[in-house]
Amino acid sequence: MDAVDAAFDATPRRDFLPRGVRRRASYDGPLPIGAGQTNSQPRTVADMLRLLDVRAGQRVLDVGAGSGWTTALLAHLVGPTGSVVGVELEPSLVSLGAAHVTATHRPWASIRQAVPGVLGDPAGAPYDRVLVSAEADELPQELVDQLTDDGVLVAPVAGTMLRVVNPGAQVSEHGYYRFVPLR
Repeated sequence: MDAVDAAFDATPRRDFLPRGVRRRASYDGPLPIGAGQTNSQPRTVADMLRLLDVRAGQRVLDVGAGSGWTTALLAHLVGPTGSVVGVELEPSLVSLGAAHVTATHRPWASIRQAVPGVLGDPAGAPYDRVLVSAEADELPQELVDQLTDDGVLVAPVAGTMLRVVNPGAQVSEHGYYRFVPLR
C-alpha cells in the first residue's frame, strides 16, 4: 500500500462530511459541505496528493481547507515531525474543518481563517508543499512565492491541474479537473 492509500485508510472521508451526506461518502464525486463549497472527489484528491509527493517531516500549506479532509490527509502524510496549516475563507467551514481535524488527534495540523485578499499564508512561509483545492484563473504567483527553494505546489488552474516545482517554477500539466473558484 502506498502512502496516499494509507492516508485514505487512516482518514475516512465520511468523518469530514455533514451528517446528511455521510451515507454518500463512498461516492467518487464532489459532495456539498455547505457555504456553496464541496468535499472533493476522492480520486481527484488522491491524484493531487500523489503529484504533491508529500514526505514525513515537511511543512505543508493547504489552501481551501474546507471540511478539513485534505488537511487531515496531509497531516497523516507528514506525520508528527511535520506540520500542516489549512486556510479557509468561509468562516462556517473554518469552524467545521478545525473541529474535524482536531478529532483526528493530529495536533501538528490546524485550520485557520484565511485573510480576505491574501492568498495562502505568506507570514508562515516558506512551505515545502502547497496544495490548492480551488481553481484559479491563472497560476497564483503569490502561492509559488510561498514555496521553499525545492518546494512543490499542486493547483487547478483554468481547468488544468498544474504541478509547479522550484527552483525556477517548473510547470507541468496533469489532466483536466473542475473545482470551486479560488477567491
